[in-house]
Amino acid sequence: MKGVVLAGGLGTRLYPLTYATNKHLLPVYDQPMIYYPIRTLVRAGIDEIIVVTGGPHAGHFLPVLRDGKHLGVRHLEYTYQPSEGGIAEALGLCEEFADGDDVCVILGDNTTDADIRPEVESFTGGALIFLARVPDPERFGCPVFDPDDPTRILKIEEKPAHPKSPYAVTGLYIYDARVFDYIRELRPSERGELEITDVNNRYLAAGELRWVELRGFWSDAGTFESLHRANRYWAEKCGWRDPEAARRWAEEGLDATRDTDTVESTNVQA
Repeated sequence: MKGVVLAGGLGTRLYPLTYATNKHLLPVYDQPMIYYPIRTLVRAGIDEIIVVTGGPHAGHFLPVLRDGKHLGVRHLEYTYQPSEGGIAEALGLCEEFADGDDVCVILGDNTTDADIRPEVESFTGGALIFLARVPDPERFGCPVFDPDDPTRILKIEEKPAHPKSPYAVTGLYIYDARVFDYIRELRPSERGELEITDVNNRYLAAGELRWVELRGFWSDAGTFESLHRANRYWAEKCGWRDPEAARRWAEEGLDATRDTDTVESTNVQA
């Protein structure tokens, strides 16, 4: 399996910070933000990784990441997304890199301490998405569960005004090689983007989407509030306070912070 880190976009919700550099290079505690998703992949045993970037600061990644060896990456590539065409468009640029392999995809502003190695090692095809309980699911893709079977997802809605569940589809996905065929069939949404939610719904319609709930800390860092949340958690976990105090502090403001560092409840859509 190969890893894909999606780190494009202009980071407009973090202006004026992102006038100076790419959002994914801003600090989260003592590291650039992008180190966290890369290390999530490396901890899962994935050491061939591509970083998709874009915007006016794309060149800033090279002096920070270099060849990735200092992060445990065996082979690191870069590619450029020239337009704001969405997550699915960015993933589509990685087809040649994937070369028929399964891919584990993570958004560059996602930080988590969950261990996804079991899911990576047991993946046998289709799609696997990772969910987290959050206070603001309207900012994310949001699953709609079957009222008669709470383990079954009926569909996924992209940033719904009125979410039907408190869960977000995190920016962490595992796909087989068919994902690139599905991306080629997509049409732009009303936002003018190729939506990863449409890819997930395609797997769902085929009965080949599974989900797990992340049971470690998870947060994006794409807004000032979530960037502060991530900084606070990692600072506390890494030494400013003891780990239990860090987790307790983070839990006060984020339901997605859980009690263990594992994933829970694999569910298969039939």
